[in-house]
Amino acid sequence: MTQPFPLAGVIGNPIGQSKSPRLHRHWLTRYGIRGDYVPMQVEEADLETVLRTLPKMGFVGANVTLPHKVSVLSIADRVTDRAILIGAANTLIFREDGTIHADNTDGYGFISNLKQGAPDWDPKAGPTAVFGAGGAARAIIVALAQEGVDEILLSNRTRPKAEALRAEFGPRIQVVDWVQAGNMLEEATTVVNTTSLGMAGQPELRVPLDGLRSDAVVTDIVYAPLRTQLLQSAAEKGCITVDGLGMLLHQGVPGFERWFGHRPVVDDELRKAVLG
Repeated sequence: MTQPFPLAGVIGNPIGQSKSPRLHRHWLTRYGIRGDYVPMQVEEADLETVLRTLPKMGFVGANVTLPHKVSVLSIADRVTDRAILIGAANTLIFREDGTIHADNTDGYGFISNLKQGAPDWDPKAGPTAVFGAGGAARAIIVALAQEGVDEILLSNRTRPKAEALRAEFGPRIQVVDWVQAGNMLEEATTVVNTTSLGMAGQPELRVPLDGLRSDAVVTDIVYAPLRTQLLQSAAEKGCITVDGLGMLLHQGVPGFERWFGHRPVVDDELRKAVLG
């Protein structure tokens, strides 16, 4: 009898920059699992056709990245509560009957990375300051709330987007004008940058860090560069800092386990493999 050769992959447009193939192929090799993980560039107009065809080609699931993370919700046959709450999916599981199950593991990846990088992190120590109100911020806010963070100070360059999140997620969120964003740091025991500011090729995150507490945990979802200016400045103040690469690595764990039947480990060996 022929051994199964399960396939998974990542769907986006563009897709050449994705580190997910390097991540999952490292795990496949490490655990001696037959299978493969491939990048797939898919146009929006073709998305549903592709998703319905993949299970017939031996695919057991897929990751979804920009710009398809919202669109897949209306295509999937079943969507988890957290994907509905976040309003996007990044992980798909294809059942044997061809149905598509959609989940979002971004928040799981964020919290797992935070706990690995800052093992003594206490969600109830004080307010969390969040920069940005995009898709990543939604996943992170949901995850922080589920961990028991009581107050989230949220600032975005365009205030209406932050206000929309407050309207959706309730009074736990306090919106702060972008020009006053630095003031959030005087109270915050956790600081999170969910924007692309500070990424290679993007402008820096120009928020004054004078009020940053030395006992704060500071994390940035940007991982190119690994040590952003925010993390560098926070480290100089004595803060515990957590880079963004681990969020990418940890968010891949639930999908890999469901697709290939083995729960993988996130460690230094994996980090080196993904960074190349």
